[in-house]
Amino acid sequence: MAEIVADTEVAADAAAVWAALVDWPTHGAWMLFTTVEPTTDDTDGVGAGITGITRLGPLVVRDTMVVTQWQPPPAQPARCVVDHTGKLVRGAGAFEVEALGDHRSRVIWSEWVRLPFGLAGEAGWLVAKPVVGFFLRRSLRRLAALVEAR
Repeated sequence: MAEIVADTEVAADAAAVWAALVDWPTHGAWMLFTTVEPTTDDTDGVGAGITGITRLGPLVVRDTMVVTQWQPPPAQPARCVVDHTGKLVRGAGAFEVEALGDHRSRVIWSEWVRLPFGLAGEAGWLVAKPVVGFFLRRSLRRLAALVEAR
């Protein structure tokens, strides 16, 4: 299983950061190369379905997910956990928002993914992990800028 964690601090309270994180249709404004579409009528809470669509040139990956944990603020930390249920992307992911004081929060993005292709997938992860980490950190900085500008 591949694990990766990225985080950033945001000059905003946890409720504002949470609201941006779980506003699925706006993920394309901050998440690099990815848009997110709800797949269920109810988009908040356990059981909600979403699909992340990542486009890198001609490559398109559809990442289907189901929310398995939903603890909005004032939970400390606030947490949304998803199961990745697709054919290619399998495992779990989480967004957590920790309140750090007046108008300051930390957002943490974690992924635990079962790699496809056996040993070849594991070897590929050694090369891909730093690149994926860069994109996660960059996306979180874009999220912070978006929330702070509001």
